[in-house]
Amino acid sequence: MGQLLLFIVVALVVATIVFGVTVLLSGGDSGLTPVEPDGRAVPLPGDRPLGESDIAATRFDTTWRGYRMAQVDQALQRAAYDIGYKGELIGVLEAEVAALREGRVEDADALRKAREVAAAPPGPTAPPPTAPVVTPDEPLAKVADVPPQGTAAPAADGESADRR
Repeated sequence: MGQLLLFIVVALVVATIVFGVTVLLSGGDSGLTPVEPDGRAVPLPGDRPLGESDIAATRFDTTWRGYRMAQVDQALQRAAYDIGYKGELIGVLEAEVAALREGRVEDADALRKAREVAAAPPGPTAPPPTAPVVTPDEPLAKVADVPPQGTAAPAADGESADRR
């Protein structure tokens, strides 16, 4: 019985020494870094389009069970809006390029004007009320009334595209 107890004590001492040497050589556990205290949140910018560094720099306040849900939800909503806006802008630019390649200069000009109006900052330099205005809920492609890529544009004299 005494030998078994001595064996267990020696095994525990050897395991402790091996564990200590391993921690010293590996530099500790990098996953156990200190958590920032509350009040150090870094939200997404609201005054300009998002960039990759904005997402990487975002920080949320920590709570007992994780992050503050309202901050995370707001950041996700802002990122989703920006991704959607950029997707619509890419679609409008692709439609503009396609219209130019097909020789539909009027359609391309309408798309360009709609894109410029949407990107113009609000204020005294805003276009007159007769110009099409893009709201955040309205896709850019709807403003120009240009048919989707691969379909024919309506005739200027009121004829349908089938009678051309």
